[in-house]
This record gives sequence, structure tokens and C-alpha cells, in this order.
Amino acid sequence: MWTRLATFILRRRAPLLIALAIITGLMAWKGQDARLMYKFGGLLPDDDPTFVDYQEFLSQFGEEDNVVALGVDGDKIGQLDIFQAWWTLNTEIDEMTVRVDSAGSSGKVSHHISVADSIFGLRSAALLIRDDEFKRFRFERLVPTLPVEQSELDSIWTRLKSQPFYEGLLFKEGASNVSLQLIYVNPLLFNSDNRGDCITELVGAVERFEAATGVDVHISGLPFIRTEVTQRIKGEGILFVILAAAVTAFLLLLFFRSFLVMAVSLLVVGTGVAFSLGTIALFDYPITALMGLIPPLMIVIGVPNCIYLLNKYHAEYKRHGNKARSLTRVVQKVGNATFMTNTTTALGFAAFIFTDSDILKQFGVVASINIMAVFVISILIIPAVFSWLPAPRPRQIGHLDRQWVFQVVSRLELLVLNHRRAVYWTTVLVLIVGGYGISQVHITGNIADDLPREDTIIQDLRWFETEFGGVMPFEVIIHTDKPGAVTQLSFLKKLERLQKVLAQEPNISKSVSLADGLKLARQGFYQGNPAKFGLPNRRDQSFMAPYLKGDIGLSGQSRYVDVDRSRTRISAQIADIGTHEMTDLLSRLRPQIDEIFPPEKYRVVTTGTSVVFVEGTNYLVHNLFTSLALAIFVIALGMAILFGSTRMVAISLLPNLIPLVFTAAVMGYFSIGLKPSTLLVFSIAFGISIDDTIHLLAKYRQELDLTGWNMREAVLVAVRETGVSMMYTSIVLFFGFLMFAASDFEGTRALGVLVSATLLVAMLANLVLLPSLLLGFERYITAKTFHEPLLEILDEEEDVDLEELMVGEHPGHRE
Repeated sequence: MWTRLATFILRRRAPLLIALAIITGLMAWKGQDARLMYKFGGLLPDDDPTFVDYQEFLSQFGEEDNVVALGVDGDKIGQLDIFQAWWTLNTEIDEMTVRVDSAGSSGKVSHHISVADSIFGLRSAALLIRDDEFKRFRFERLVPTLPVEQSELDSIWTRLKSQPFYEGLLFKEGASNVSLQLIYVNPLLFNSDNRGDCITELVGAVERFEAATGVDVHISGLPFIRTEVTQRIKGEGILFVILAAAVTAFLLLLFFRSFLVMAVSLLVVGTGVAFSLGTIALFDYPITALMGLIPPLMIVIGVPNCIYLLNKYHAEYKRHGNKARSLTRVVQKVGNATFMTNTTTALGFAAFIFTDSDILKQFGVVASINIMAVFVISILIIPAVFSWLPAPRPRQIGHLDRQWVFQVVSRLELLVLNHRRAVYWTTVLVLIVGGYGISQVHITGNIADDLPREDTIIQDLRWFETEFGGVMPFEVIIHTDKPGAVTQLSFLKKLERLQKVLAQEPNISKSVSLADGLKLARQGFYQGNPAKFGLPNRRDQSFMAPYLKGDIGLSGQSRYVDVDRSRTRISAQIADIGTHEMTDLLSRLRPQIDEIFPPEKYRVVTTGTSVVFVEGTNYLVHNLFTSLALAIFVIALGMAILFGSTRMVAISLLPNLIPLVFTAAVMGYFSIGLKPSTLLVFSIAFGISIDDTIHLLAKYRQELDLTGWNMREAVLVAVRETGVSMMYTSIVLFFGFLMFAASDFEGTRALGVLVSATLLVAMLANLVLLPSLLLGFERYITAKTFHEPLLEILDEEEDVDLEELMVGEHPGHRE
């Protein structure tokens, strides 16, 4: 098969490369349509109870995570000129629009949409006032017009500070000059590709306020955090591709001392990047933090293919000086092993497809497809292009004779031959120490967890958490199943009790519910007297009944009660706490909730983006371990079929599990939490490290036939011949993944460092532990079942019809 494939590629290299160039151009063009993802989601399956409850909440009460918070502190906000600028900022945001393009019957249609659906702040703050003439309540603004005198502003602050409803929402007791504006982003923009434009416009207005007044504005809220994070992911994707290409180019030039080798290798991985972007767009998958890793991942995965193929090409040419035979044997002898290594890596990523998480499924589909695409690209480009290029010069194949490489390999051989017992004990020690480290690993994950602590986004988020409890949505939904039940006084008292329970939690902001609306109405019935802010009693209800017939938030359109008044919500914000803290919080609240609202009469659901994200993180952790176990099983099954020996599989898997134990231990000892961004370490590292195992075992199996089943000699030759490529690829992969340390996201930085370290450990395990096991247990693994593998073994003297290939040869070496 591989002989025929080699002949096919070299005979038809021109039409194959032309076809590949056309397809690559189309994929690159399609890749321009790849879209960014602005929402945190896709971690939970559609039938997960937490996700179902959240979707039910959204369908009933609408979006709860579309709020951008602006806050200022200090005495300056009490100064007239600063307050007037703050008022003007509110007006500017209220009138702000962005252009949106949509498809119409006559083509693309442009129209403008307001950025803000509504704004809650000093300019819009109001009280309910009793109107006896029309028997209804009317709204009266606390700040009806822009104040022009300092005394007028002082009076406004005094009146605002006396309003219990706004305490904790617009100001804090003891810090009355702290001011807040909440911008509810228009849902039409919130869930569209134009979200980035509206946040940019909003931030621009804030920066103009800061420049004019010298007052710092704290900005936070999910729309802002998501947009900023998404834009950074986009920027980092470009940065990582550039860094990966630069690192790859430098290392290839260092190893091979040839600009041609470097250029062809970059052509291979560049084609792979174009294919990956095109694949993402073709499937219409959004670019998430995970998906953004795929283009640079194609570079660091594609380079080992190039190194193994080029090393074999140079080694063959050095042996007999015939370029045609060298290129043919590259496909014949390394192509099959490279195919299997890429297949096993692709299977490792494809395991994500079997999870119930959309984000992981999409990542698994795109990664596995493009890993195999990179193999096809490399096996087409390298033999075809080098068949047209001049034969390698002595300087270009001089890397095969580098003494430092042979010295390293020789020392590794000595370890394998003379110190196997020490290798075994070291392995046992690593497992013991690693086992304790694994016990220290903890699951973590919050929405802004990957951003560095000194980042302004985190600093502003912490300010809101300190001043107001947080900005992450947190909702409590109470189901009564009885129409009209939520407006009964007994129920409202229960609602108030639950709000007092929530108020005891330092990580939860002041909550708002239907009860607060009625408290505000009672205050308004008594002519706005703040002392009357409270739930109406039965006597109050009889007097207030005629006034409550109007819409003060009790109608079917209310954001706090459903149409038949059988369900209501308590809305609050929560700090960006981690999985353990959220789990503990919900565990503390549940008994108190059940005491107030007995489960046999009420169904109470805690939900919101914060709860869904934490549940999604826990779900993701368990799914990733499941997918890793599945990947190990599938790869083990493939190797059993490949080598025809289950014992060989057991021997070969151990050196690849050791690096995973090492990495998990490092995470435990250095308190690196398991979260979506770091969990990929294990799948990526295992999928790539198994490649080295397959290359070494494939060479070992070939050498068994060539050495008359001299197992000792076969192992040593396999280590010598694959060791060079293994070290080259490990060095490239080490620095390739290490580039992720340049990320702004802590999780991505940890991913890069951990994968880099894991692959170095994997290299040592494959070059030391695996050969030691092969020699130490040779009687048990090669007695019978290893005699007839699936791998095609090519005799060193076997040849093909070189005349038919018509490939230019090195003068004087025609055979």
C-alpha cells in the first residue's frame, strides 16, 4: 500500500499540489467567516436539569446577564461639575446607537439600534407617588432636572440617602457618594455579532468622561467581560500563530541548517492553519477559548510530521545518495508510522465528541479532522516539493552527525542496558510522589478566573464586589402552581424572609423582588414617607387596592412575576466565586429555603449565569476525564490491532501514563486548579506523547526482522534511529507550547507550561522507560503474538521502479 502511495504521489505531484493549493485557498477564504462567541455557555447538555431551569427562567423573565455596571467612588461625585458630567454620560449612553447590517429582500440593509434598552441610575431613579385624582400611582423622579447649583445637588444627595429602596442599589450606607449606573444592553445587540461595537462605543463614552473630569470609572458586568475576553482571544489567536511560526522557523533552521527545509515545513503548517480556520467556518462553529487554540496547535502538531519525514529523507540519502529512492522510502517507512501517530493523536481529541458538551464536541470534531488533514498535507507536500528541489548538500545533512545528539542517546542507551533497576525504582517513586500530589488537586473555575489578578477587569470586578456584593447574575425562582398566590400577603412575607437570608451572605448583593415593589407602593401611598417603606398590612391593602389596579410591576408583563401570578423571582448579583464556594453557598441556602418554602408546597430554583457556569465547570471536569479514559482505551485498542500484542499495549501505555501522573502531581503541589483551560493538558499531552511510542515500537518491530529477532540489538537501533527525531520534535513541541505562556489568561499560560513539561517527561519515558521495559520483559511481550503485526515491514534492499518516477537524482548515484 505505502509503496503504491509513494509512487502515486511522486508521479502525480504537480496535479496533486495544484489541487491542494486550490483547496487551501478556498479554506483560507472561508476562514474569514469564522465568528467569535460572546456568550459563556455550551458546557452543559440541553437536558441537564440546571440548564433546563435556566432556559425556563429566560423564557419567562428574559435576559438577566445583559447588564453593564458603571461605578465611581470618592467625594468628587458630590461636586456639581462632576455630577453634571455623570448626568451627561448617562444621557449620551441613553441616546447611543450602533449600525447593524441585516439581510433584506433587496440585499444588505443597514439600520441603527439603541445600545441601551434601559438605564438604572441617578438620572432615572424614581419614587411612586399617590395620585388621588386618578386613583393610581405615578412615578416621580428623584432628580427631575439637571442641578445647576451645589446646594441643589446636596439636597438631591440628602433625599436619595433617605430612600431605603435605593440603599445598596445606587449607594451604600456610610459611603453615600458612591454612585452606580446599570446599563441594560439591548437584547438585539446583546446576542448579535455587533455586541463588540456597542461595548466599544460605551467604553469610548466612559473614557471621554474620565478624560474630562479626571475621575476613574469602574466598568464591569457580563457583556463587558465577555466582549473584552473574546477580543483578547481573537488577538491572542493571531499572536500565537505568529509566535508558533517564528519558534518553528528558528528551531528548524537551527536543526537542519537549511532555509529550504524551514520554508517547506512552514508551508506545511501554514496550510494546516488555513484548513483549521476553514473547517471552523464550514461547520459554523464559534471561536471559543478552546477553539482559538486549534490554529497554533496545528503548527506544533504538524512540525513533528515534517521532522520525522525530513530526518528519514536525509538519513536515506546519506546512505545511498539516491534522491528518488530516499523520497520513496520516506513515504514507505515513515508514512505508515506517521499515519498511525496522527491517527492516535486525532483519536485522543476525537474522544471529546462523545461528551455531552457542545463546546467539547465542536473542539473534538475540528481538532481530529485537522490533525488528519495535517498528515495528508505533510505526506503530499514534503516528498513532492523536495523531488523538484536540489538534492541535499553535505552541510544540510550534517545534523545527522551531531555529536551532542549521539552523546545524549548513548547515555540513554547506557541507562537502558545497565541501570534498568534504577529506572524501575525511579518510576515507582514518581508514581508514589505523584499519587500524593494528585490527592491535592482541586477543581476550580469562575467566570473571570483566567484573567490575571492585576488586570483592570479583575480590579474593577473586585471593586463592585466590595462595594455592592458583585455583578454576576444570581436568581431565585419560586413556583407555587397556584394562580394569584405570589401576591398574597402570606407569600410576600415569606419572600421578604428569604431576601433577609440572602442579605446575610457577604457574596450576594442586595436583592430585588415583587415584595420591594409593594414596599415602594406603600411608601408612595403615604406620600413618599421613607418610614412607611414596608409590606402593606391587611388594613393598608384595603386602602391601596384601588391604586394597585394600574401597572406598577404586577401585570403579566412584569419582569418579576408571570402572567397568572403563580411564579416570581428574587433577583440579585453575586461575586465571581469559584466552584467550591458556590457549592458551599448553595448548600447553606437550601435548608433555609426549604424551611421558608416547604418543598412539598413550593419548587424553588436557584439559577443565573453564575450558577450555570459553575455547574458547567463541574460537568466539564467529569466529562474530560471520561473522554481521556475513552481516548486511552481507543488508542490501546488501536495499538493492539497495530502490533498484534495486548502485552505490548500494556508495556507501551505505562510510559505514557507516567507523564500524566507527573503533570497532575505538579498541579496538586503548586495549587493549579482543574478547570476548563487546564484540563486539556492531559488529553493533548497523551495524544501527542503516544506518537513517540508508536515511532519507537514501529522501528523496533522492523529491526526485529532485520536482526533475526535479536531483541537487544533491535531496541538499541530503535533508540538510536528514533531518538534524534524524538528529541527534535520534543524540543519543537516544548517551545511551541511554551509560547502559550505569553497569554493574558492564566489558564492558557498554565496549559502551555504544563504541556511543555509533560512532553519532556514523555520523551524521557519513551527513550528510557519503554526500552527498559522491552528488554526487561522481552520474553513476555514478543514470544508469539508480536510476530505478525499489522505494520508493513519494508526490507532495506527492497526498491521500486525508479525509472518510472522520473525524479531528478544526485549525479553519480544512479542505480
